[in-house]
Formats: sequence, C-alpha cells, structure tokens
Amino acid sequence: MMGRIRKFDFSSFSDRAWSSFSHDLGIDLGTSNTLVFVRGKGIVIREASMVARQKRTKEFLAIGNSAKKMLGKTPANIEAIKPLKEGVIADFDACEAMLVKFIRQVHQSGRLIPMIPRPRVVIGIPSGVTEVERRAVQDVCLSAGARKAFLIEEPMAAAIGLGLPIERPEGMLIVDIGGGTTEIAVISLGGIVISKCIRIASLKMDEAIAAYVRLRHSLLLGETTAEAVKLQVGSAYPLARERHLVVRGRGLEDGLPKSVKLSSTEIREALSPVVRRIMDSLSQVLEETPPELMADIVKKGISLSGGGSLLDGIDKLITEETKIPAWRSKNPMEAVVLGCGRALAEPSLLVKVKLSDGLR
Repeated sequence: MMGRIRKFDFSSFSDRAWSSFSHDLGIDLGTSNTLVFVRGKGIVIREASMVARQKRTKEFLAIGNSAKKMLGKTPANIEAIKPLKEGVIADFDACEAMLVKFIRQVHQSGRLIPMIPRPRVVIGIPSGVTEVERRAVQDVCLSAGARKAFLIEEPMAAAIGLGLPIERPEGMLIVDIGGGTTEIAVISLGGIVISKCIRIASLKMDEAIAAYVRLRHSLLLGETTAEAVKLQVGSAYPLARERHLVVRGRGLEDGLPKSVKLSSTEIREALSPVVRRIMDSLSQVLEETPPELMADIVKKGISLSGGGSLLDGIDKLITEETKIPAWRSKNPMEAVVLGCGRALAEPSLLVKVKLSDGLR
C-alpha cells in the first residue's frame, strides 16, 4: 500500500531558493524600446515600447513591434500609443499590459505557469524621476506578475552593463542618451556623485527633424519616417562624405504626396538645438565635478550608452568640445539591460545599487 504523499511546504523557501526556479528578469523599460534580460539566457526580448488598442473598449490589439507597425496608419477607432513619456509611465494600464505580455513570453505560456514562481525583476529608471514616478514603475512591475521589483538608476545600470569598475574609488563619467531622457552621471565607490537628467533625447531629435522639414520644405513627415531620416543621414559632427536621402510625405500647400531630397548637412542643422542642450548639460556636470574625480575622468574618458549615442559623430563632438576622449560600446542600447542582468546575478552588487527593497 502506497504511503501518504506529503505536501511540501513552499513557504519555507527563501527568496534565493525561489530564484533558482523562476526566470528572473532584468528590464530596460525605455520610452522607445523595451529590452528583457533573463538570468542564465541573456537578452531574449527587444520590442518597441508601444501598444495598440481600441479607443472605446480599451481592448489591446497589439503590443511591441507589431504595434509600432501600426503607428500613423490606424483608423479612428484604434490608437497606437507609447505607454512611457520622457522616461516615466504615462499610461499605467498600457504599460502593465506590455509588461504582462513580455513576462508571459519569457515563461513561454499563455499564462504564468502555477508551478513556476513569479520572477524577481530589476528595472532601470531615470535618475531624475520623483518618488511618485518611482513608485509607479515598481507598482506596474508587481501588477504585471513580478515577485519583487528592484529599481536601479539608469546611469548606474549602464555603467555596470559597460563593465566599468563602479565600486573602485575612481571617477567615471557616463552619458546615457535614451529615447526620452539623457542621463549624465559621475560615479565613484558604487554611488552617483553628481548627476543630471534632462528630458531631451532621441525622440526630441525625431521631432526636430520633422519640424525642420515641415518649415523648410513644407512637407509633413510621420514619426517613423523622421526616425529613419535620423538613422540614415543624421549626424552631430561634419562627415567626411555627406549623405543624401529622398523622403516622401504629404505636402502642406496642396495636401498631395511630395518627395524631397534631404542632405546630412540639413539634418545636422535640424538636430543642432537638441545636441546643444545635451552638450550644455554635460558641461554643467563637468563644472561641478570634484578635481580628484575629474583627473580620473580625463584619464578614462567619457562612456556613451543608449540608442541616442548611435547618432553619427556625437562621440567626436563630445571629444572636441570637452577635450576628453569619448567612447561608445559596440552595443550601446544593451548597456542598461545588461547592467540590470548583472545585478540580478550578484546579490551583493544589487544591495549596493538598488533604490528599493523590491516590495510595495
């Protein structure tokens, strides 16, 4: 006769023990893109931070890259929106739906499997957000299915992801240009000494290009086209060989289709006000940096991360204006999420850099 099956007491499990069964996540919840890192697997999700839903019923129709394809092409009863604006949550429900989808995608099921514990999540947030905005990010992660949600400031996460020795008594300067915010921070001894967060970054560059083309050429461009122009002919520094691109949009004068040939010189002019704001903020941080840390920064250089750092020539411009070498990693868009992933793997590091205990 078979003996009685004893019921296992899961409540005796420690958080570390649960983590050995769950798919713990590092998330870069960006204004433009969301990247998800799974402990032991690496980066598994790279999706646009966008959702499409019915206006009347609020039913979500598409999330991520599939929703981005709908941008500017939806009928009146459907809206394609970005749940985050300038680095903070603008639409809680849409952001929650997006995170739920990504977490479930990691668990490879239509719903979270009951026997697999909910994941711990480490998520990067802008250094300049308010306590209310921090709480909103943590709440949306917990509502989306996280067991615990730890917050890390994005410049710190980027520095960790770039492999900088953040715990040493040495000064390091990082400039993280994301979609909605630009983070500039001096780091030493595992903490941020000086930081500045401005809500001007890649999306403002796209808006500047669209505004320039509208005023100079009387041509109306959509967000997706403006972004494509930035990526293909945009630059922050004069190029050895200037580039050109033909774009199509709607003429403002007659409302008919219109084509215009744009040069990289024109787009550099369009981007100059946005780039200048970033450069001015960098100069302010350098002016406030203690002399001993400045000596380290001059020696090590300025580290660039974020999708906005891919703008052609921005490293050269920073080097020329600050007289400090600026370098960009091979995959700057991955720096923040890789930093969150490393914090997951190193509990002692997470304790030093986290902004919360992970619970409500």
